[in-house]
Amino acid sequence: MDKAKNHALISDLVILAKADDKIVASEYDFILRIADRMKVSKEEVDQLIENPLPSLPLVSEIERITHFHKLILLMNVDWEAHDKEVEVLRNFGLKLGIRPAAIDRILVRTQQYENRVIPSEELIQIFQTYYN
Repeated sequence: MDKAKNHALISDLVILAKADDKIVASEYDFILRIADRMKVSKEEVDQLIENPLPSLPLVSEIERITHFHKLILLMNVDWEAHDKEVEVLRNFGLKLGIRPAAIDRILVRTQQYENRVIPSEELIQIFQTYYN
């Protein structure tokens, strides 16, 4: 992935983290871990927190599923899913072309896991159910 796309994806995470008007340490650490994997520095992340970039379209299905999964993980990293965060997550899901029923199913299933982490295999299965 190119740098501009990585910055836009990190910006999406930042926007979700800021939905409840604050970024807690666990959210910031999660964003930094994702950024590190994308070769985005802490300084670049801090700049994106101050000035997030607009989302870029993701073409492939696997990119969209992976990005949505990262957003879900971020939302639950602090063990709180605020209404504003859920609303922002839904909007990102819709922008990614994910059907509302699939988003709802994923959110319900995520809450049913003790650690609030839906396994990637189950996430893919939900997508296959709604898109086949």
